[in-house]
Amino acid sequence: MIQPRRIAFIGNSLPRRCGIATFTTDLHRAVAAAAPDSETAIIAMTDHGHTYEYPDSVRLEIHDDSPADFDRAAEFLNAGRFDVVSLQHEFGIFGGEAGVNIVALLSRLTVPVVTTMHTVLAEPTRAQRDVVDQIIARSAKIVVMAEKARDLLGDIYQAPAGKIEVIAHGIPDFPFVEPDAAKAKMGFTGRPVLLTFGLISPNKGIEVMIDAMPSILKSSPDAVYIVLGATHPNLVRNEGEAYRERLVSRVRDLGIENNVEFLNQFVDQATLLEFISMCDVYVTPYLNAAQMTSGTLSYSFGLGKAVVSTPYWHAQELLADGRGVLVPFGDVAAIASEITTLLTDHARRQAVREHAYACSRPMTWRQTAELYLAVFSSAARSRRPRVVSQLEQNARPRSFATLEMRTSYFHTMCDDTGLFQHAVFSIPDRLHGYCVDDNARALLVACALDKPGEQSLSETLTAQFAAFIQHAWNPDTKRFRNFMSFDRRWLEDMGSEDSHGLTLWALGECARGGVSDVRSRWAGSLFARALHAVSDFTSPRAWAFTLLGLDGYCAGFEEDILADESRRDLADRLMACLSTYETPDWVWFEDGLSYDNARLPQALLTTGRTLKAPQYVAAGLRSLAWLMAIQTSPSGVFRPVGSQSFGDKRRPPRAFDQQPLEAAASISACMAAWRAGGEGKWRSEAARAFGWFFGANDLGLALVDMDSGSCCDGLHPDRVNENRGGESVVSYILSLAEMRQIARISGDQLKLAPLVALHA
Repeated sequence: MIQPRRIAFIGNSLPRRCGIATFTTDLHRAVAAAAPDSETAIIAMTDHGHTYEYPDSVRLEIHDDSPADFDRAAEFLNAGRFDVVSLQHEFGIFGGEAGVNIVALLSRLTVPVVTTMHTVLAEPTRAQRDVVDQIIARSAKIVVMAEKARDLLGDIYQAPAGKIEVIAHGIPDFPFVEPDAAKAKMGFTGRPVLLTFGLISPNKGIEVMIDAMPSILKSSPDAVYIVLGATHPNLVRNEGEAYRERLVSRVRDLGIENNVEFLNQFVDQATLLEFISMCDVYVTPYLNAAQMTSGTLSYSFGLGKAVVSTPYWHAQELLADGRGVLVPFGDVAAIASEITTLLTDHARRQAVREHAYACSRPMTWRQTAELYLAVFSSAARSRRPRVVSQLEQNARPRSFATLEMRTSYFHTMCDDTGLFQHAVFSIPDRLHGYCVDDNARALLVACALDKPGEQSLSETLTAQFAAFIQHAWNPDTKRFRNFMSFDRRWLEDMGSEDSHGLTLWALGECARGGVSDVRSRWAGSLFARALHAVSDFTSPRAWAFTLLGLDGYCAGFEEDILADESRRDLADRLMACLSTYETPDWVWFEDGLSYDNARLPQALLTTGRTLKAPQYVAAGLRSLAWLMAIQTSPSGVFRPVGSQSFGDKRRPPRAFDQQPLEAAASISACMAAWRAGGEGKWRSEAARAFGWFFGANDLGLALVDMDSGSCCDGLHPDRVNENRGGESVVSYILSLAEMRQIARISGDQLKLAPLVALHA
């Protein structure tokens, strides 16, 4: 097993007082000790309104109510080239509804994540379910501490069985000792000691144990019940110490003040182990079954204590087969009877203790750390860079010009109506029918392949795309419809501004001229009629698509003065947007990133080059340089803006889900920059983006089947999307056609760089 060299832990951390803080700190220490050559770090969650003096092991803290902190943590982890991140998940520590803030961090990570789920709910709320689903999707592995949790993850959350590992809660490696020495040290010599410890809250069932004490004292009058632990911070925040005071009052009413002690303190591990060592019976009288993990139970079990517990999920598994004693929830008589028997029957108590201690040896922190390291290694291997072998390298295409244009899958995705929107794997999905968006892009493919050195699509297929667009035109609204069902029914009278602009782009390219003068005249005529609607549009992408179409249309219809005026007007609108939103750190046309981003600078670059307007070219180069910089991973591969980022405002883009559309747009924009400015770096940037299709990406997985020309719909955090829809295949073909054309123009000097794949 090759151990990861850099490991980060996200969770609460001591000196914050809670079970997750103790667990994160203990796991970090154990892993650091088991892998001394590895570098470890804690990213600590800090609850709002609190500050903590964290130790040096905490490299960064996240305030649960600060989105910027989550973004900064993702940047820190990505830039730090960590091999794996160990996330400690518990509801209530990450901020946002159901702890949703952690999803924003995970969505930006390129580091594989192993998530330990301390709670798995059988009946989650909708918000809780959504958060857990997203965490599962973004985790390479899920660790739970009980088989019940594994079952729930599979049955309720449909988590893949191969992702789930069961690793018991770690325990200190403490010798099996009799309680007498510790009792003497702690001042309880000669007294039977019962113990409950942990943060105090109403769900712990302490009232039940208090009510059982009078019966226990009948046979063991010197017994003392110690309740060790501070009141839960959330409870203190809401009601102060009212709950603890009610417990004290209950003890007073029962007249057992000399037999119950409340120690309101959060003790360090050494002190805690002394308290556990001196107890004769450890008690966890929790009130409901939905307790997946109990560190207090694990520690007492691991020190070889006779445990009496209610049958919550963790206790059912840990104490089965005589390793402890289970009593019904809220049953005062049963808990009193079982504790009385254990206190008075030394042989039985000793047998339970020895059995528990023997069974707990695989749970020591050393053993637990080794198990975690094995899981970390498995997760890290899924993303570990490796140099492609010479045999593999020889099998890869070296030059864009020599990459074959295969269109068999493209034909598969078409019928006599047009191009299907979606596919289920590689099977056209009739359920979702067609859209003018994709058929306009298909017409762009037909135009791109109608070039020297390319094998043109059949006249029939090209005519089908044109016919779809013609049929989409609604003369009543002067707009194009977009969505059509499989039975050829339009589902709307008017599509979006963006779909209208995209259709104008395809018509403009068709109007530029090609093998069919008649089709060029058709495209020009329909373009002129459809252009008028754009004057009222507010979408920057619709303006950009239209500008790209105007470049082709005006080349074929130079006499159209109104079209030329429209071109300048739309370019000025984009310039105004850039002026409005641009800052030194945000060189963009809007306050967020969305789809087809690179088409905006591409439109300015193309328009500026044609009109010889340097201000447009400069703005296009500036915004494209910024975009390509944020679309570069720490390892240097192209990382298109993930669709999870859509809707975010002025925040770094999320890593996933990555889509071919963004790669295609970036390639076209970089080539437009090369044509406008002549700098060779832009061809290299285009080549880097094109490599994304072949595995030069965050997962090291190719999206393209070179034999058929099909293309997967994108990259999820842990896999490719195996569906291969219409938009994806046209994105790949358009990109390939452009790269082949540029390779021919530049004398075949532009080549695929040797790829460093990421082993999947």
